[in-house]
Amino acid sequence: MPTEILMPALSPTMEEGTLAKWLVKEGDTVSSGDLIAEIETDKATMEFEAVDEGVVGKILIAEGSEGVKVNTPIAVLLEEGESADDIGTTPAKATEAAPAADAGNKAAPAVAAAPASPAPAAPAAADGTRIFASPLARRIAADKGLDLAQLSGSGPRGRIVKADVETATSPAAPAAKDAPAAAAATPAGPSADMVARMYEGRTYEEISLDGMRKTIAARLTEAKQTVPHFYLRRDIQLDALLKFRSQLNKQLETRGVKLSVNDFIIKAVALALQAVPEANAVWAGDRVLQMKASDVAVAVAIEGGLFTPVLQDSEMKSLSALSAEMKDLATRARDRKLAPHEYQGGSFAISNLGMFGIDNFDAIVNPPHAGILAVGAGAKKPVVGADGELKVATVMSVTMSVDHRVIDGALGAQLLQAIVENLENPMVMLA
Repeated sequence: MPTEILMPALSPTMEEGTLAKWLVKEGDTVSSGDLIAEIETDKATMEFEAVDEGVVGKILIAEGSEGVKVNTPIAVLLEEGESADDIGTTPAKATEAAPAADAGNKAAPAVAAAPASPAPAAPAAADGTRIFASPLARRIAADKGLDLAQLSGSGPRGRIVKADVETATSPAAPAAKDAPAAAAATPAGPSADMVARMYEGRTYEEISLDGMRKTIAARLTEAKQTVPHFYLRRDIQLDALLKFRSQLNKQLETRGVKLSVNDFIIKAVALALQAVPEANAVWAGDRVLQMKASDVAVAVAIEGGLFTPVLQDSEMKSLSALSAEMKDLATRARDRKLAPHEYQGGSFAISNLGMFGIDNFDAIVNPPHAGILAVGAGAKKPVVGADGELKVATVMSVTMSVDHRVIDGALGAQLLQAIVENLENPMVMLA
């Protein structure tokens, strides 16, 4: 029977996407693992692989179509011996999900095609329940002596495909296809029409929100409304760190390594999370998950939004390794080439606006993280030394935003103190 290819959920938070480009055309033969399309999510453009084999019988959604909901049929795959005549009329759900053509769309979606007429007889389990499997999966199962009734399908509508029979593992729990990502929070305030009426007669340019900006708006509104924030502030003297950094960079010059202050901050946070393990945790709804490794997320500004790539096991990596990894992640973030696993996860984040001359600011916790360190610029300031003498020092102001559900005030103070000690005594971080 014709198989619907559905709009995939390429990340846990994806609800809809843009079908940026088809890599196949109607009539092409595809196999499991072949690249068939490029899908643009709220964060990146990713390649989509076929999970079944067959011939592309009908493309239902034209490339360039925006706002295509996850699990919407985007194409129909025909099995051996089937033809386009088997497809039938347009399915209502595909029509409803496809965005209407308008001046803002790159291209109008193609007229959707229908699911096939009633399916031919398929293999059945002992209780008479139909088993849906691709012809290739059935052949491999027969060759390996596998009972298809004992397998769980990962293809569309639970269909058993090649990969399922090749691995031949025990049935896995089906993916929660219909589990929605966190619902977009609706900010309080006037509606779009009300705002537009306020500015009637004024000249302005209307800029449509792309997927990334919509996601940022929804997630951060939700975070600010639902996460009980509190804030801890400290000044950190950087003179010892700047001197130590200069010495290291001279020694590393032949290796092409140049450490930034941000590299030291990442390392300081990672080691502090190990020193105060109760703070290395995330909020999981009805429980707290205390993490073992220090997976530190770092905000990277890109055109139209931001990414927070995660440096895993940061406490175990050298400063030069962290520097190289951060540069690579930041470069690919700006090109929107990060895979979801590279910007999801982590227990704590860093947002550094010091390079833009910002003295201090308060950042919003990014759930499920327990905290985020907002880093300001280092500046020369008068300070009173340990001997009571007035001197000039390079001082950096930081603010740690904390989720009170995970970290209480005293625990947060311990974590911030550990960060300060690491940065003011940088050689300790190499011990």
